[in-house]
Amino acid sequence: MSAFENNSGKVNSAVFKEELLPFSGALRKEVLCGPKFGVDTSIIDLKNGLAMAVCSDPLSLIPSLGMKASAWLSVHLPANDMATTGYAPKYAQVVLNLPTSLSRKDFAEYWQHIHQQCEQLGIAITGGHTGQVEGQNSTISGGGTMFLTAPKESLLSSNNAQSGDAIIVSKSAALSSTAILAMAFPETVKEKLGAEIQQKAANNFWSISVLKEAMIAAKTLIPNKEIHAMHDVTEGGVLGAISEMAQASDCGFSVNNDSLPIHQEVQEVADLFEIDPRFSIGAGSMIMSVKPGNEERLISTLKAENIEATVVGHFTERDKGQQLIENGEEKTFSFNGTDPYWEAFFKAFNAGWK
Repeated sequence: MSAFENNSGKVNSAVFKEELLPFSGALRKEVLCGPKFGVDTSIIDLKNGLAMAVCSDPLSLIPSLGMKASAWLSVHLPANDMATTGYAPKYAQVVLNLPTSLSRKDFAEYWQHIHQQCEQLGIAITGGHTGQVEGQNSTISGGGTMFLTAPKESLLSSNNAQSGDAIIVSKSAALSSTAILAMAFPETVKEKLGAEIQQKAANNFWSISVLKEAMIAAKTLIPNKEIHAMHDVTEGGVLGAISEMAQASDCGFSVNNDSLPIHQEVQEVADLFEIDPRFSIGAGSMIMSVKPGNEERLISTLKAENIEATVVGHFTERDKGQQLIENGEEKTFSFNGTDPYWEAFFKAFNAGWK
């Protein structure tokens, strides 16, 4: 085990708070929201009532999924972070550190798909860096940074959840992780679960954007008054995201385990790969912190746009801690920060699953 004392994936909260956060460069008063565990975007005051939101994410290059799917992840994952502000991204800087094995033909296809996705979302690619690196064999091909500007008072931040707020989850837990597993090992999933489940799980991949529900939420409810915060689900799954959001907002929470939305095909693929969908990468799901009394209005508006949303619990005062209700019993929630997806993927790969 490495000195980080963690498996593959992003670092845990202890590493972030002890090794990164205390060493964040110069302090500047215009930084309204800087680095914080569980916060998706930084917010910088531009004066005259405007602010800029910024986020950075790894870029994906997964040959087994193909160039189109890789580009889809590369664009939509940082766009999901931007969506938590209640606004859509406007600009992107892209840094590509590509493997030397990647052909120019494949690179051209990958980049064309990135261009097309950004064009459809209204994102201007404003610059970056592109190169090939000897020994680069990971599924991470570099990093991207997205920006937007918007009225300061209406920008949301994931560290502004309030005690008493309802916790609303869109779509299903573990959409992206189970979709990628179904796409990466289609023959094995078809053999063990059937073609219908494999296809349904794989099709979830194209639903990993949360931009639509975020824009609906910010238009249906008044930002920072009726909806206080949003946080997109990534590593650590739905429960990990709720825990991050609570930590960032200095809150506790109480969540009913039986209320967590988990689609049938998601559960079946998760069972096959022996992962807990509640803790597995869940891009495509948004956590929303909503002032009591506004839940039904938001849920019904989302439903009219064919987006499922479920109340799973509520945020509490910090001293109430983080609580998960299972089988009618409230228990203290704990999570070590390790997402089961990575181990499951490599275990299946090494086992020769196709």
